[in-house]
Amino acid sequence: MNLLALAIWLGVAVSGGLLIRGLHRSLPPAPGPAPALHDLSEAAFMAGGPGAVVDTALVSMLGDGRLVVGGPGIVHVRPGARAYDPAERAVLQAHQAAPSGWLYQVRYAAMLDPAVQETGDALAARGLLSPPGWGRTWRRWGLAQVLVCLFLIPMAVPLTFVAYVLRPGEVQVPFIVKVLPVLLAGIVAGGLCMARAKSRITPEGARAQRVLRSSYVNDRTPHVQTALFGLRGLRDPFLRGQLVPAARATRLAAAQSASRPHRSHSSCGSSADVLPVVVWCAGSGGGGGSGCGSGSSCGSSGSSCSSSGSGSSCGGGSSSCSGSSSSCSSSSGSSCSSSSSSS
Repeated sequence: MNLLALAIWLGVAVSGGLLIRGLHRSLPPAPGPAPALHDLSEAAFMAGGPGAVVDTALVSMLGDGRLVVGGPGIVHVRPGARAYDPAERAVLQAHQAAPSGWLYQVRYAAMLDPAVQETGDALAARGLLSPPGWGRTWRRWGLAQVLVCLFLIPMAVPLTFVAYVLRPGEVQVPFIVKVLPVLLAGIVAGGLCMARAKSRITPEGARAQRVLRSSYVNDRTPHVQTALFGLRGLRDPFLRGQLVPAARATRLAAAQSASRPHRSHSSCGSSADVLPVVVWCAGSGGGGGSGCGSGSSCGSSGSSCSSSGSGSSCGGGSSSCSGSSSSCSSSSGSSCSSSSSSS
């Protein structure tokens, strides 16, 4: 039993050590000293991924009347309305491509716009966000370690009695006492590593986020609060009544699209019938959002795409909301080469 206890100690220690070391070494390096967030669009992406970026643009445009609500969940663009940043341009272009004017369709198509998606690429290049798919291996490893340790704890109880039966009358430390400390440590280490691998925001990103939020601490403008905290920072009841249902509809549409079998991977556009899953579904872990942040859509599957210019080519790849969601980065010219199975 002593050899078995020693083997458990060594196994958990080696697994935990390799997990911590691998997770630490895989963290994206931050080039240069103390990278900062450049604008509110980047802050919104940190708070809730592409969904929060588009939500911020929608709040601004609905707030100043450039967008008007023509019915439940339907929006119209006022004649002559102009965009003041790339996210607002993405909203206007998405509205032109959505003949029905459904807000969730406009929101989703704008999330797929390369200008919105590339915000995440820029943040990742500066070491503020981890790229999609980065933490999948370490989450699975941490989960496996936690499950094995949890399994071994009840198994140690009968082994304790077996040890007494094999050596009756001998004074010995109960087997469960020998292994319980390292099993509990393995559970804690695995859980912490899982949480860290799930978070897209790096330590440098969290610091930059705190600095920018402190600079806007007295600004209660709806679009500023949406950029800093996602939809949970939006207090206007009218705007919440429009955007919260749109965010839910976006998630539902993406999940339904991901669950449908793909025939041959036709085009990846922003139509209502084919809703791919977004490449960047970032946000959480101390950054003010959970899972996909304030409504960025993640399904259980999607095609993995690399955005380039006006289109994106798609290959196969698995994805998850929390780790590596992926999709086709917006454009009617995007094409998919194979179907594939995160927020």
